[in-house]
Amino acid sequence: MAPKSTVTRPKIQLDAIVVGAGLGGLYALHRLRGLGLKARAFEAGDGIGGTWFWNRYPGARCDVESLEYSYSFSNELQQEWKWPERYGTQGEILKYINHVADRFDLRAQVTLNTRVTTAIFDRKTNLWTVTTDKGDVVEAPYCIMATGNLSTPRVPDFKGLQNFKGKWYHTGLWPKEGVDFSGLRVGVIGTGSSGVQMIPHIAAQAKHLTVFQRTANFSLPARNGPMEPARESTHKANYPERRKAAYDTPFGIAGHPPPTQSALDVPEAERNRAYEEKWKEGGSISFLYGYTDLLTNKASNDTASEFVRNKIRGIVKDKRTAELLAPKDHPIGTKRLCLDTNYYETYNRANVLLEDARSAPVEEITANGLRTTAKQYDLDAIVFATGFDAMTGALNEIDIRTSDGTRLRDKWEGGPLTYLGLMVAGFPNMFVITGPGSPGVKTQMILSIEQHMDWIADCLKHLKTKGYHRIEAEEKAETEWVDHVNEVAHKTLYPLAHSWYMGANIPGKTRVFMPYVGGVPAYKRKCDEVAAKGYEGFTLA
Repeated sequence: MAPKSTVTRPKIQLDAIVVGAGLGGLYALHRLRGLGLKARAFEAGDGIGGTWFWNRYPGARCDVESLEYSYSFSNELQQEWKWPERYGTQGEILKYINHVADRFDLRAQVTLNTRVTTAIFDRKTNLWTVTTDKGDVVEAPYCIMATGNLSTPRVPDFKGLQNFKGKWYHTGLWPKEGVDFSGLRVGVIGTGSSGVQMIPHIAAQAKHLTVFQRTANFSLPARNGPMEPARESTHKANYPERRKAAYDTPFGIAGHPPPTQSALDVPEAERNRAYEEKWKEGGSISFLYGYTDLLTNKASNDTASEFVRNKIRGIVKDKRTAELLAPKDHPIGTKRLCLDTNYYETYNRANVLLEDARSAPVEEITANGLRTTAKQYDLDAIVFATGFDAMTGALNEIDIRTSDGTRLRDKWEGGPLTYLGLMVAGFPNMFVITGPGSPGVKTQMILSIEQHMDWIADCLKHLKTKGYHRIEAEEKAETEWVDHVNEVAHKTLYPLAHSWYMGANIPGKTRVFMPYVGGVPAYKRKCDEVAAKGYEGFTLA
């Protein structure tokens, strides 16, 4: 065995370290450069794009319309870019991200194939020292975590996986060259958003597809199609107004008239007509935004849930399969609401079988397939659509600590604690983009990314102007914010679902509702007020 290299790389000195080169990391680089700061992003992948780099599974597509799911910081960019479809595919979104990186000359500030392993803050020098798996040692006053909320794939620890003679895949770690399932017996484990998008594509290729569903999820039709020229031109003509209006909507997406009535204040026939119109229109925001109380009143939500369950029963011919696919354990919208193209119709194919993995759980992966508590299934390939260690997984994978011994993993053992989802008490000069405690995952993500990074940039400018070198969230402010996040959540129906919003998909993970669901307007108002009051709740030193 060759001896380990003893060469020590020179320490890299920066003004700011950015971890991750997805949509958040790239915008961070853009804003930091505008402040005249020397910054660099470190990215584990061999390409930029974050979640849109890794999630290459068949059918991967955004569930927010392309004209909304895009950067707003450059009007020239949003006017010149042409989206071919209503909802962007993974490939198109990645192409867009690469275009942005080239257009704004950001690529030179990204180090690829490099995973950050440790990040240590020295309270005496006010400097972060970051090390990577390539031996880099990087030093900077500020560390910005753009690690993403859905970037740590969860591969279940099934007994016997190493013995499987076929090939297995995870939706978040898909091969670049793609996978041909032609003539194969395929098993898909998981029916969340990734599974819902992927299953129709695999079914069209495979000799036979068995779907193992533990929890049924609500899915609405996307009604995707080619971008309509009139729709595009109208949208682009009003882009500035629409972007501004988005900040006045709960989910950060404009163009949907705000509801004025409770679902219970409307006669059943009229209510069902409204649901029918939204079903035909496609998309999730319009459906959930139909009445004022669909996410706060169980009786109101029941009307929407049952409408969708009846739609499923009307599409799926086999009654047993239809009932398995019709969710009954959570109100619609309290888990990630999926969008699909022909998902339910796929179960009418002769080569597709749905099995109930709740009543007969997967017990073991065998050499030739898998075994549930009920029977053995012979499979040539297995696909895990089992999601991610959401919101906290990527940060907990890094050894983040301070010189006084405080470790982020220890602090977050009972659930994530943040102030505004932007900073963590005990960890000065470390900012988190769309972290737990912020509305990020419950909004149009790019809007939240821009709002966060704009706030961070203004904060850094303020520190420089005032001659400060350190900013740290106060424990009291953090506690009050976490209490507020929980209080708001428990006024809604969200906690009724065992979702990844609560970490329920990760065995042993503390069940805490992580996103802020008070809506974009209330959150942005709070962030702006904190800044206007001299960064209230933070200690500047």
